Amino acid sequence: MNKTIEQTENKTKNLIEKAEEKLLFTTVRPNIIMEKGKGMYLWDVEGKCYLDFIGGWAVTCLGHCPEVITEALQQQSNKLINASPSFYNEPMIKLADLLVEHSCFDRVFFTSTGSEANEGAIKLARKYGQKFKNGAYEIITTINSFHGRTLAAMAATGKEAWETLFQPKMPGFKHVPFNDIDSVKASISNNTAAIMIEPIQGEGGVIPAEESYVKALRELCDENNILLIFDEVQTGIGRTGTLFAYEQYGIEPDIMTLAKGIGGGFPLSAMLTKEKFNIFDIGDQGGTYCGQPLAMAAGYAVVNEVINKSLDKNAKAAGEYIIKELEKIKDKYGLKNIRGRGLLIGFDLPQEKGRELVNDCLEKELIINSPRPSIIRLMPPLICSYEDIKKMIGILSESLSDLLI
Repeated sequence: MNKTIEQTENKTKNLIEKAEEKLLFTTVRPNIIMEKGKGMYLWDVEGKCYLDFIGGWAVTCLGHCPEVITEALQQQSNKLINASPSFYNEPMIKLADLLVEHSCFDRVFFTSTGSEANEGAIKLARKYGQKFKNGAYEIITTINSFHGRTLAAMAATGKEAWETLFQPKMPGFKHVPFNDIDSVKASISNNTAAIMIEPIQGEGGVIPAEESYVKALRELCDENNILLIFDEVQTGIGRTGTLFAYEQYGIEPDIMTLAKGIGGGFPLSAMLTKEKFNIFDIGDQGGTYCGQPLAMAAGYAVVNEVINKSLDKNAKAAGEYIIKELEKIKDKYGLKNIRGRGLLIGFDLPQEKGRELVNDCLEKELIINSPRPSIIRLMPPLICSYEDIKKMIGILSESLSDLLI
């Protein structure tokens, strides 16, 4: 056996053994150690190259290790990494100004993860209820929604599997069926402070909100003085074909949360709101890494690049091409309900073989995701090209043939 192959295989084995001994177990991972990435591709320590159609979980919107991010991080790290959240810094102000300029919002709060951004939205909604709705604190969310893994975000999330986890659950959340306006109406009470939805349920299986539903939610909120919160952690920053998904519904939310794509791989999230909801008191909200200069520089580089290169438009065109190509093979493999917007796409398998398909594609050096047993989700970087899509469809077809025919 070639010595180099022996060395790399031993390296993988040794690293996996250390990982299994030292890391807290939270999930099942394949026996692969990723080493580097560029553009649409990842390489493991053995030199295998993988076409990445989950993009770091809808995170690496500019692809892996784009120069615009690495240069921004290098330049900022030579100037200022952290001055504490007690001070303004220039990248913080630049990024806030850019987000406000290109959205319907007036104010921004920065933090590090989607869960934290959603925690901020929940806190702001409850603050609003305290000040203007006689202490209203309840938030209506949807079944099969996903809002994060902190205790409040998990309570907001509508995953059935989480119902009994980490009891007692934080009170104040009502879960109703998605795209069902009547169930929302029936759940509104004097205690309701906000309604919180994802414009597309990502973890729930790539289920888009219907336009009529969203417009009716906006009307309900206006009629009842309730806040409308859009969780755009997965859909924001060009993912669905516009810079923000709310733009496609003809309405404006009161609060929007962003994460994933906004940092292009660097930990960053944001909560945006209108001026009239700029109501936090000193001490109500904060965090050690809120507005940290390094993250702000990365975020500014990412958002600026998406805007300047119209990557939202590329996401729209590439997504339409993926759907077109999936439609060509759907009858052969029994694929159903091909759906999504931009580069957030899902389809149903005829059997509950999502995990097997993910694993088989991985063996063939394609990375895809199965959020539910019979659903496949694609969320590649916004730089995805027609050539990348053709290659993905080719590998996917091979795996579907192996598993379903």
